[in-house]
Amino acid sequence: MSYTVLARKYRSQTFDDVIGQDPIARTLKNAIRTDRVAHAYLFAGTRGVGKTTLARVLAKSLNCLAVDEPTTEPCCKCESCLAVNAGEDIDVIEIDGASNNRVDEIRELRENVIYRPARARFKIYIIDEVHMLTTGAFNALLKTLEEPPSHVKFIFATTEPNKVIATIQSRCQRFDFSSITPAVIARQLEFVLEAEKIKYENDLVLPLAKMANGSMRDALSLLDRLISTGAEPLAASLLEEFLGCADSEKVWNLIDKIGESNAAGTLEAADELLRTGTSEVQILDSLVDYMRDLMVAKSAGADSELLILTAQQRKRASELAEKFDIASLVYNIATLEKLRWAIKNSDTARALLEASLLRFALSEHFMNVDQLLSQLKGNPAASVKKKHPPVSRAAPSQRRQTTEDRRQKTEDRRQTTNDGRQTQDGPNDVQSLIGNWPAALKLIADKLGPATAGLLGAAVPRRFEGGTLTLEFPASARMQKQMCESNGRAEQVQALLSEQFSTPLTLSFELAETPARTKAEAKQTRTSAQRSNELINDPAVKTVLLGLDATVTGIEED
Repeated sequence: MSYTVLARKYRSQTFDDVIGQDPIARTLKNAIRTDRVAHAYLFAGTRGVGKTTLARVLAKSLNCLAVDEPTTEPCCKCESCLAVNAGEDIDVIEIDGASNNRVDEIRELRENVIYRPARARFKIYIIDEVHMLTTGAFNALLKTLEEPPSHVKFIFATTEPNKVIATIQSRCQRFDFSSITPAVIARQLEFVLEAEKIKYENDLVLPLAKMANGSMRDALSLLDRLISTGAEPLAASLLEEFLGCADSEKVWNLIDKIGESNAAGTLEAADELLRTGTSEVQILDSLVDYMRDLMVAKSAGADSELLILTAQQRKRASELAEKFDIASLVYNIATLEKLRWAIKNSDTARALLEASLLRFALSEHFMNVDQLLSQLKGNPAASVKKKHPPVSRAAPSQRRQTTEDRRQKTEDRRQTTNDGRQTQDGPNDVQSLIGNWPAALKLIADKLGPATAGLLGAAVPRRFEGGTLTLEFPASARMQKQMCESNGRAEQVQALLSEQFSTPLTLSFELAETPARTKAEAKQTRTSAQRSNELINDPAVKTVLLGLDATVTGIEED
């Protein structure tokens, strides 16, 4: 006797047997029970999720000869049910839309529709991959599909519903089949293994279910391949050896090295995976999958139902998640996904992969603009990945005073000359400050850092009245004005100037008004070169360039 593959042997026979599509099965059962079965259905969904299986179940339910009317529980033993299961029923015609997609074939179907079924209640046409029909074939089917004879039912199945023309879809009841979750697939795999009396290790089922990507048929096909190896019991190691899955322990080790910022260890772990035959794309896909688990463990906890892992894997994921923060995991996943196309089409795939892995491992040595500005002001650069100890929350005035004391001590040490004397820079009174703003900016840069001085460099002191010094920013420097007003910068500058002039002083920021006509004209006449010049002369950009000792090589506009 010929061998029947598991995907066929364990194919669902009734609505109650259908795996992972319970809402659709309930709807169809209710339609049969209330005699509201439509004349045409469109089943849409990815491969192996049960579209054709459910179409056959519906056909058996409508034509079962063991009862006198359509039933929700076909007997699966009568001549009609057995013929449908074998795909040989003369009244249930299964058509492959990919190979029977021409107008002539659809016209032949239309001519045969008028004849009544030979022995059953309905003549049922199941057209698989219906999106492969040509436009002419679809048009030839329209009239029959809209007003078919009462004894005819159509069931269309497709993996690409967007390619089915709208006039066809409007004549059908559409059901969208969802991908089957790994947990549901795992339960079915366990049932099949026990029914086949095959021994297996517990850590095999979940990884195998995840490899199926939501397709029950793919899961059973993969299981068939593992059984064919003759190994007993079936173990997770077979996934790497026979199915091309990356070694989970080696992937965990790679992520561990990245989390420890171990550059050499990262390259060695990647090399170990490559030497065992795992391709760059497989490593990339595995990293995306595993880092997703770390992200979920970090966000929702290791006990979250969103994690499809064994108890041991959950523990490992929880431990590794502590070496990352959520932002770095999100960045890593997005970067790896963008890298997929480049690696698939590159002659230097290994170099691209290794460079990205090093970028993840050495992320603490890179910084964004905010971190750079923070460092230029004298604060340590924030770590990208590592966790930070909690900071005690002192009162704002205490925090400002502590910060000022620390800055003052640092400045005192830096400015102390060899003979022990200290130097004092800057203007002597507020009026001299208005006339000598560059000297004030130098004082601010020395005391508070070049970032704050760079932002204030766009302003001009206009007046000092009632203890308030008014600084005016040009209309184009709105962002710099807002930055000076935020993060406590204004208070820091006020404290410094008040100490410098031995008098209480308050800062007020204003934005220069620009005539509406001038704004409109400027907007119309601004050229690309002018916009580039404005960006290069932006105080914040200048501060970054100064801190990096860098030059601008190009500007890209979104």
